[in-house]
Amino acid sequence: MALMRERDGRRLHVKSKLMGESLISKSFIKDFKVAPQQRLFPDVNVIKIGGQSICDRGIKALPRIIKEITANKSEHKMLITTGGGTRSRHIYAIGLELGMPTGIIAKFGSSVSEQNALLVSTLLSPWGGIKIGHDEIMKLPTYFAQDCIPVLHGMPPYDFFAIPSAGWRVPVHRTDVGTLILADLIGARSCIFVKDEQGLYTDDPKKNSKAAFIPEISATELLSRDLDDLIIERPCLEILQASEVIDRIQIINGLEEGNLTKALKGESVGTIIRKI
Repeated sequence: MALMRERDGRRLHVKSKLMGESLISKSFIKDFKVAPQQRLFPDVNVIKIGGQSICDRGIKALPRIIKEITANKSEHKMLITTGGGTRSRHIYAIGLELGMPTGIIAKFGSSVSEQNALLVSTLLSPWGGIKIGHDEIMKLPTYFAQDCIPVLHGMPPYDFFAIPSAGWRVPVHRTDVGTLILADLIGARSCIFVKDEQGLYTDDPKKNSKAAFIPEISATELLSRDLDDLIIERPCLEILQASEVIDRIQIINGLEEGNLTKALKGESVGTIIRKI
């Protein structure tokens, strides 16, 4: 970019298309031409292991998932994230009772999610499992070159700066959101959520036996349905719609052996939520 000197000759500026423009103007943003988003790691699969659905079940669920991850290690690059689960809900409840602000409650959730990341990475350690932090994302090539399976907690690093929402102080951007943002950041091959249900239903099947299974749907249609409950955090749908590099997310039942392997192979197991 060229340098531009002020009329009084005292200072130099870097001349750019954004110079002197508002970054809020709708018309300017709409007309500004940008290059297509680079997919930094298009061969990496981002896999979220649910906190309440998988981690909290301990020996009843985690060993099966660990076994399946390691069985696919030679064929697929995997970046694992973890949810917070029951323990995060417990600390959220205490925080709400004591009048804690959203940012403090988000920090609570991050600490629990990180505990699960340590748990999962320790179980994976004989096969190269390694716990990493959010600021180590750009070291992924090094970790994969060393035959590692990187694991990090799924909570997005807003923490004290978590965005408050009207009438509710539990952060709406939690580990599902953090996982999808991560997948978008690196331009991942796939984004898979490992839960304890077949996938998406019209209602919570644990509470409503008449809830109907939804094998495939677009984010637009799902938003328009405005269902009372969802198996993933609602902001994920808007993030998916806005993504330039992720066109779908997949939700699978990790309690059924082989589902993760099928999802990694691109098979239509569980529920697929398409961008459009």
